[in-house]
Amino acid sequence: MNKPIWIGIDVGSITCKVVALDEDEQILASTYRRTRGRVVDAVKEGLAAVGDVVSNRRIAGCATTGSARRFVGALVGADVVTNEITAHARAALALHPNARTLLEIGGEDSKIVLLRDGIPTDFAMNAVCAAGTGAFLDQLAGRLGVPVETLGDLAGMSTRDVAIAGRCTVFAESDIIFKQQAGHRIEDIVAGACRALVRNYLNDVGKGKNIEPPVLFLGGVAANKGIRTAFAETLGLPVTVPTHHHVMGAFGAALIAKRRGIVESTMRTLDAIQTSDFRPETFVCPHCANACEIVRFVENGKTVGHLGGRCERWSAKRPEAVPAVR
Repeated sequence: MNKPIWIGIDVGSITCKVVALDEDEQILASTYRRTRGRVVDAVKEGLAAVGDVVSNRRIAGCATTGSARRFVGALVGADVVTNEITAHARAALALHPNARTLLEIGGEDSKIVLLRDGIPTDFAMNAVCAAGTGAFLDQLAGRLGVPVETLGDLAGMSTRDVAIAGRCTVFAESDIIFKQQAGHRIEDIVAGACRALVRNYLNDVGKGKNIEPPVLFLGGVAANKGIRTAFAETLGLPVTVPTHHHVMGAFGAALIAKRRGIVESTMRTLDAIQTSDFRPETFVCPHCANACEIVRFVENGKTVGHLGGRCERWSAKRPEAVPAVR
């Protein structure tokens, strides 16, 4: 029998990450790509990117995480659907068992997780304002007309301290425009924006949290040197960026799937996933005054699951008739 492999899939608001894990919990293959609003296509492309490794092995388990975890779980037939906090904590502790603080910045939300003796004891998330997230950097890059991947290097070239009002993305953009009109160098503006993002993050998700070392910085934004430097200077602590920082959620999900001891995986074959006509539809449940919006997952014309609602009426896969989509 082929050697086993475990799959972790992390799909957020902007990116899709896929990790293939072996029996020694080593990453055999991984991929990181933007969804560009096409979640199904991004997942299919991500699985195809690790397909050479996966095709030669037996899939022993699959877990999904991220804001689209339930949708993606239904798409691939995942064995486990887990939240981002648990997935990131599991991955971080696997690489750095002594970690005590996790800083994670995603595309449209940010998180902080406190670990004590290898156990998550506290966390906070920001999903309201984009000023402390990767979306802020995307907007900054667009405003300055530079690739977002170059922002870190630009910040490292700064020679003057330029303050940017980063509490709100609208105010930040106005301030950046003003600084440009005043003749400040792009490098100095970028460095100031990085400090503003970190300041916002710590004043929001990090407010009241006892941040202790070792501190790990996770997520795709951790590749930005300017943000790393701003965190270290503001906290007065060394900040470590793990090797697989950009796919830590998917890595943690794969670890969770592996350690569940699943006997037989429910994950679909890669061919079945690639050829499936999987799409979401929505309807309003008519059974009570709450009028909950329900998402129905349809594959090849057949209902395979539901998501949403205040009760559990639609949580199980049922052949129950549903009203027309409206």
